[in-house]
Order: sequence, then structure tokens, then C-alpha cells
Amino acid sequence: MKKLAFTIFICCILNISFSQEKKDIKFDKQKFLKELSDNACICIDSINTFDKIKDSIASEISKCIDNQVGAYQMGIKIDKIKDLEKEAKTVDGKKQIDISINFNPNSKEYKEYYYEIERYLNENCDVIKSKMKSNDKLSAKSLSKNSLALEYYNKGLDATKENDFEGAINYYKKAVEIDPEFAFAYDNMGICYRRLENYDEAIKAYEKSLKIDPNGLMPLQNIGVVYIYKKEYKNAIKAYERLGEIQPNNPEVFYGLGSIYAQNLNDLEKGLDNMCKAYLIYVAQKSPYRTDTEQFIQMLHSEFKKQNKLNDFNSILEKNRIKTN
Repeated sequence: MKKLAFTIFICCILNISFSQEKKDIKFDKQKFLKELSDNACICIDSINTFDKIKDSIASEISKCIDNQVGAYQMGIKIDKIKDLEKEAKTVDGKKQIDISINFNPNSKEYKEYYYEIERYLNENCDVIKSKMKSNDKLSAKSLSKNSLALEYYNKGLDATKENDFEGAINYYKKAVEIDPEFAFAYDNMGICYRRLENYDEAIKAYEKSLKIDPNGLMPLQNIGVVYIYKKEYKNAIKAYERLGEIQPNNPEVFYGLGSIYAQNLNDLEKGLDNMCKAYLIYVAQKSPYRTDTEQFIQMLHSEFKKQNKLNDFNSILEKNRIKTN
């Protein structure tokens, strides 16, 4: 295990939310967590997601969090310096206190600090999920080579940002009139229709995009969501399975299936099994969506407990090699 040990002789070596009154050091953990998480959020906001797969985006988000873990560890451990002082050795009349900072990302200790920052970000940093929702990975027909079609498309994006979804749809329609194979224009048209709760038109837009690019990730992921809104759960399952055929290790396939089975079809076992698979992939990808899946599994634990099925719950977790806690 890779560790870096620091020997601290003076408590106040860092300016990290500590305030000193006489000999007492007051440490506001929540304020400190907020400061470091805000730094990570700024870093995440600067990530360029264009033409990147989700694994790459998740990796960059993870690096932003990694950059704050060491400081967070040190702050928490310095706050406990009084406890360490009791067992400290005296050298040349001074107490020597060793504080070990663990930089091994695979260690349990490191993960605890990492996950604490990650959970805070998921609750308080809006950009973290908007970055992960990006589906701008290009294919040959994702964007148009026609300058006028691109101009209308960009106007559509601007209108979408202003929540003018009807105006945005009109711009996207103009873009596809000029270039009928402009897949991203249909994708964004589908999003706008979905936000207007015009689900049938949203599906039509996504299907037109998929005729142009059968492997388009945005329409494949979003069409399942639209079917859930329409309460057409069998169609939603087919949509996620269709995505799974193209991307067998896409965690959103399993998250979507798990959600449908557990929340809409009252099949807790299938719901939990799929959610476990999503969780493991999110962990491997260092995706911030890990926390959402973790919370969903905790919710399912409560449901299994109500139905006196905790043995089934534990069995499914064991099958997926997830340790119960």
C-alpha cells in the first residue's frame, strides 16, 4: 500500500477552514468539505465533453475529485491531532506527531474520503450530472457539413438553453429540412419534445435519428426514458436491451432495466440484480452515478426487509460479488 507520511510539529500548517482562539483549533468539517468540493466542481465544469465517450468523461471527473482527496484527508486527520498527541513520542523536548496520508486509490481508506467528496458533489454540483449526460460522441452523420444547417442547429441549442423548446424545435426542423441526415438535430429535437411532454413526437425524432445512425447513443438511451414516461414498460425494456446489444457494458442499460423492474413491474429480484450490475460498472468507471445506484440499492434493501426477503437480497448481492454491510 502506497502511503505518504508527514511529521507535523506545528498544528496550523495549512489554511484550510481552521480558526484559532487561544490554544484551541476549531475545525468546520462541512465548510472544509464544501471548499474542496467547490474546487472539484469548478474543475468538472471546465471539462470539454464534445466527441468523448462517457468513460473518458468519467475519468476526467474522477481526476478532479482525486485532486482534493489528499487535502481532505490531511484536514480531517489534523483535526484529530489532540487524540494523536496523547500517544506521541517526545523528541528534543517536542512532541512528534506522525500523520499518514493514503494516496492509494484502491485502498479502503482512500475510497472513504473520495466517496464522501463524490456524494457531496452529486448533491450540490449541478454540472457533474450534466457532463455525464452529454452524448456528443460523433459519428459520420452526427453533424452537418452544411453551414446553413449548422447555423439553424446552433440557434436551436441557444433556444434550448433558454428553455424555449418550441422555438428550438423550429430551428432543428429547419436544420433537417436543409440536411435530412443531420442526426444531432433530430436528437435534440427529441429532447425538446420530451420536455414539452409530447412523447410521441419525441419517439419519432429519436427513431429518425436511429435510421440515420443505428448506433446513436443519445436516441438509444433517451427513447427508453420516453417509453417509461408513457408507461409502456415493455417497450422501454426493449429499448434498453437494444442499447445493451450495442454496448453490453453500458451501466445505464442495467440502471434503466433495474429501475423499471423494481419501480414499475414490482419485480424486486430482477430490479436488484440489474442495479447491482450497474453499480459494479459505475465503480469500475469511477462514475459519479455510483452514488445514485448505491442509494437505489439501499432503497431496495428496505423493500426486501419489509417483505421478509433479506436472504434473497443478500443472495443477489453475493451473486454479483458485492459485500453486504
